[in-house]
Amino acid sequence: MPVEKLSLKKQLSYASGMIGWSIITNLIIVMLPYFYLPPSNSGLIPFVPQLLVFGVVNIMSLITASGRLFDAVYDPFIASLSDRCKHRDGRRIPFMKWAILPAILFCGLTFCPIAQTESINNAIWITFTLIFFFMAATTYAIPYNALLPELTENSAEKVKLSSFQQAGFVIGIIISALVNNFADLIQHWFDVTDRDSAIQYTIWGLCCFAGLIMLIPVFTINEKKYSVSNPSHLPLWPAIRKTFRQPNFKYFLISDFSFYMSLSIISSGLLFFVTVLLHLPTSMGGLLMGIMVVVSLLFYPLVNYLSKKLGKKPVILFSFALMSLIFVAIYFLGKFSFSPKLQIYTLILCASFPLASLGILPNAILAEIAEKDAEDTGENREGMFYAVRYLFVKLGQTFGIALFAFLTVYGKDPGNDLGLRLNGLCGFVLCLTAFIFFSRFRERRVG
Repeated sequence: MPVEKLSLKKQLSYASGMIGWSIITNLIIVMLPYFYLPPSNSGLIPFVPQLLVFGVVNIMSLITASGRLFDAVYDPFIASLSDRCKHRDGRRIPFMKWAILPAILFCGLTFCPIAQTESINNAIWITFTLIFFFMAATTYAIPYNALLPELTENSAEKVKLSSFQQAGFVIGIIISALVNNFADLIQHWFDVTDRDSAIQYTIWGLCCFAGLIMLIPVFTINEKKYSVSNPSHLPLWPAIRKTFRQPNFKYFLISDFSFYMSLSIISSGLLFFVTVLLHLPTSMGGLLMGIMVVVSLLFYPLVNYLSKKLGKKPVILFSFALMSLIFVAIYFLGKFSFSPKLQIYTLILCASFPLASLGILPNAILAEIAEKDAEDTGENREGMFYAVRYLFVKLGQTFGIALFAFLTVYGKDPGNDLGLRLNGLCGFVLCLTAFIFFSRFRERRVG
């Protein structure tokens, strides 16, 4: 239980850290396939060859997967260190502080290919930059998220703080989705003729901005003042085994993995869906993200109300079902009789409620799972719960990007777009899987 409750100002300071983390993470998700494997009508140079390994997996899929494999080992390691930390400033803040600079550095370097043409050397380069980026981002994110249950007392407070946190996450998404819009301005104002250079300048600028935002909770949240936690004494592997023993947690993880894999398909594919399937300008991508974020924010009070009235589980199940229908519609984009703009606006508006509910409620549920475990065992292993959860989230994101990149082999250009449409069907299956597994989750109704 916290020594002192967070004021609204402190809650917003905590949530701001998620804005910065979301920006750099979504720069990778949104821009990596588009920058290195651009569609033919983008004006960009392909920097990675579309080669198939063993005739099945393309290079971009292997690159994203390799970075996450290192991250998969590192996640529980950093969580264990954080859970057992006895630093005078707390268990979480010291890790967050030292992770920011390498996170923004390696995010920017990921978009600086060493060969200015299509080359296997670029594939090797971004493999290593992604590994170091994921490690740095994890060192910030795991301790940051583990603070949430330590800064709140009950379910209502967890949902509220999680709402602010999710608002930060979606704001980060929209900022990262505006890369092409900012690049347009750079080309116009600074007379930059090369589109690739304009995008690189934009990404470096956004990385620096994200780093400054990530510093806010580090300097404004006094961990010792607002939280009380007992360092865990469990070694790494026993802590992991105990975390996995909860059946409820397993259902939560599988549904979370499936959802984030499908969400990465939308994030990675949005610019392709807009420009290739609907033949709209790239600048529409940022506008669409903005509309979706604003509308999703309007749904936040409704999500909070429904979660109190009906429980979190029914709201999440409805959201998974709606997302599955949205993915079916992606397959048919550009083939409906009404205008392309109306098609994409309809999908974006329909996705706003699931974006709100599936952003807010899972974090609140996980905080309750970690809190219940601490009550039962006497061990504060919040970091390990969040590490395992975010391991599955990041694996889902990675496999989502990898799946999207793989399917581009079957068509990613105007008139040859089958690969993009197949992503819609894959997203439908993933959301349906998330629905089935979460239907077995047993919600603990607490005040």
